[in-house]
Amino acid sequence: MNFSDKELNELDAHIQGIENIIRAKTFALSSEQRIHYSAIADRNKQIVDQVIAYMGKNPKWVPNFIDKEEFDRDYLVGKHIEARITLLQGLTQQLVDTKTLLDHDNYNNALSFYRMVRYYATKNEPGAHTVYQDIKKLFGTAIMDENMIVAD
Repeated sequence: MNFSDKELNELDAHIQGIENIIRAKTFALSSEQRIHYSAIADRNKQIVDQVIAYMGKNPKWVPNFIDKEEFDRDYLVGKHIEARITLLQGLTQQLVDTKTLLDHDNYNNALSFYRMVRYYATKNEPGAHTVYQDIKKLFGTAIMDENMIVAD
């Protein structure tokens, strides 16, 4: 699997296009605002859906202080955004999953190289001891220590 330079450029251009449209029409809430304006749960979405339907059938019951046109517009835009969020989340998850697999392969290849360099260091291969010691230092910050990795 590989992305060509052309594909990466196209992908970046499309992402930039999406970003340009979204930035002009959306809000970025602070963490406190996200708590205050928390997303409504599915049950509450059902309430909103039901109310929209009843308001359409019974317009005289809509309170005067509610701007029904704005309410309908916000509802429709919310539905449009929700569909795009679902699509983008699916694409994002595919990218995350692919990156996870690539990282797994890369890490295992790096471990194989490390083991080989360690072997060459024990055989006094010129330069191998320095490379081995340099990589070995990184295991102090790694999740697994060297002994666990070597125990295959």
